[in-house]
Amino acid sequence: MPPTLASLAHHSALKLTVRAGEDRLDVPVRWAHVSELADPVPYMEGGELLLITALKLDAEDPEAMRRYVKRLVGAGVVGLGFAVGVNYDEIPAALVDACAEEGLPLLEVPRRTPFLAISKAVSAAIAADQYRAVTAGFAAQRELTKQALNAGPEGLLGALAAQVDGWAALYDASGAVVAAAPEWAGRRAARLTAEVERLRERPAPASVVVGGPEHEDRVELHSLGTGRRPRAALAVGTAAAPGTAERYAVHSAIALLTLTTERSRSLHAAEQRIGAAVLRMLLAGEPDHARAVAGDLYGGLLDAPFRLIVAESASATAARAHADAHARVKGDRPPPAPAPAAPGAAGDPLAALAESVEAAAAHAGEAVLVVPEGERLVVLAADQGAAVTACVDHAAALESARAVETRDQPPAEDGELVVGLSAPAGPIAAAAAYKQAEQALSVARRRGRVCVEHEQLAAGSVLPLLADDAVKAFADGLLRALHEHDATGRGDLVASLRAWLSRHGQWDAAAADLGVHRHTLRYRMRRVEEILGRSLDDPDVRMELWLALKATSAEPS
Repeated sequence: MPPTLASLAHHSALKLTVRAGEDRLDVPVRWAHVSELADPVPYMEGGELLLITALKLDAEDPEAMRRYVKRLVGAGVVGLGFAVGVNYDEIPAALVDACAEEGLPLLEVPRRTPFLAISKAVSAAIAADQYRAVTAGFAAQRELTKQALNAGPEGLLGALAAQVDGWAALYDASGAVVAAAPEWAGRRAARLTAEVERLRERPAPASVVVGGPEHEDRVELHSLGTGRRPRAALAVGTAAAPGTAERYAVHSAIALLTLTTERSRSLHAAEQRIGAAVLRMLLAGEPDHARAVAGDLYGGLLDAPFRLIVAESASATAARAHADAHARVKGDRPPPAPAPAAPGAAGDPLAALAESVEAAAAHAGEAVLVVPEGERLVVLAADQGAAVTACVDHAAALESARAVETRDQPPAEDGELVVGLSAPAGPIAAAAAYKQAEQALSVARRRGRVCVEHEQLAAGSVLPLLADDAVKAFADGLLRALHEHDATGRGDLVASLRAWLSRHGQWDAAAADLGVHRHTLRYRMRRVEEILGRSLDDPDVRMELWLALKATSAEPS
């Protein structure tokens, strides 16, 4: 505790007597200052015990004393010490009354007590209080370190909450509560998620104080991590602003949690390299080797059906993606071996997806394999698990945000995300699942969707796929001669062909649809065969013509 007027009044060596303001002696004293100026207020900072002999004051003038004392109180002076036996044998009644009226404690200083003795007493008490705070801070640091080593972040948070007589909580990179102490603090910490997310947008280290009528206590939020983007956050809730000892404990906790976070980042990078090796072996058709390398880290993922997720930033080159997909479908080369890469910078949609998926898996206690692959992100996650759900929810949120944006202006492609999910698979079928995820990714890109699951392709229609530019070019080339013929006014071969194919070659039904005689329709179909140089008896020719007609008439998906 810092020195107070009460502690000075009870100091046996000072022999001070309280003459006014007896009910306000518990106020802390920041310093003892001597000033004989008629107006010392410009030189006060607040919290001082002012020592005077009234050398330049008319201490017997009631009005002058009221003005003098009122200015001292307004400047934050916490007490007035008056030396008797120097200019006045006793404290004038005007000064006593003014102090009593303003509630300013007035201490009578006897002649044999020098002001220097009072200053020394205040200084010694402040030094002792600071020493106690530093000692307590070092003790807290030792206890926090011990708990961090023995019980991890949960033990550290418990020790910190006890040190500050409040509560503490740890948030992960996504802003979700990882741990809290005491247990009841978890619900209170969860209400601060929005403030934690705003804190994450500021470069580390950053801190903010949250308080006010809507909060039950004063909460400090501190970002954790040494990188440009914070990796975690610490919340400390107290009834009032922490003192010196409590501040030491908070700073020690920040340092220890930062070390833990950075160590976790190194471990995460190592785990990511192992994950890349496991994925490479699975795609190469070596599930037994993959299981041996996965061990306890990822082995659980290979014991149950999993999903492969391939995500790509919309800024990736479309031509490269199309060429890669074409080559993989044709079997010209196997899927490329994924190479580990550093996490994306702030604002990177792949990094945001990785954070969301990893945080969901961590909360659910399930393993997830996340491997950056250049401009792509490959995720192997348990089927129907929290990570897959988080991926779908993340994509749905982006889809909703994009729909809102497009009402006012087209969304920018930079920073957008495209995701493809495979069907459930096992280790033996990992390469097939990778192809499925890529096919779903290609369809999502083609349709302007954020996320497409492979099961949706079989449940949907093939017609949206005809919107591809290459298919349209093929259709235009195949039907060009017929359109040119019709443009001369010599018949309606395109419409006749469409009606005939839609009726599966039934002459009477197709002729009725067109409103012509069936012999007229037969003549037109012979002209189609002559112009195209193909036989309509060939089912492949019929299929190509029908798809060409659908491609040229289909609306963009």
